[in-house]
Amino acid sequence: VQAGRLAWTEVDLIDIGGRTTHAWREGLEVFGVQVNHLRIGQPRQLVAALDGSRPIAPYVVVSCHGDEGRILMEEVAEELARFQPFNGDVGPDRVREHFRLPGSVTLVTGCDTGDPALADAFLDAGAGIYIAPRGAPFGYASVFAPLFFFYELTEQRTPMQAVERLRAHDGELAMWQLYQR
Repeated sequence: VQAGRLAWTEVDLIDIGGRTTHAWREGLEVFGVQVNHLRIGQPRQLVAALDGSRPIAPYVVVSCHGDEGRILMEEVAEELARFQPFNGDVGPDRVREHFRLPGSVTLVTGCDTGDPALADAFLDAGAGIYIAPRGAPFGYASVFAPLFFFYELTEQRTPMQAVERLRAHDGELAMWQLYQR
């Protein structure tokens, strides 16, 4: 970027009801990252963003809430549900069925989304690396983690080094796990 390029990488920022995505977008753009901010309101929009029918960025950040190894999504009304590929939360089976993330580094912010079964599903869907918290970090930790991670990448660290440094920061960030095959 300092040499004149517009960005050093690209991120698909998947916004499933997150309140912090605007701050992340601003921060990532300061780091020289091109951000594709995709707002998600229905399951079919999530599938369209992550099913591989459009080019997937090298990095994918999913801003969401999570619980027990699932990405939480509100169910849509009955009259809309018939137009959806599914209705409700996204667990390992839905990830395997609907997502295609060839080689991406995927970071998910929701609590308990670092569950090994969900991580395996994302890796089965093609993610090269999956990063998420195993546990329920205090809310500010999930706001800070993506920015810290991309700061470290901007400083020429590998994703593994970036997560290692993130985990060393404090107990809340120590919950973040990196999975790869």
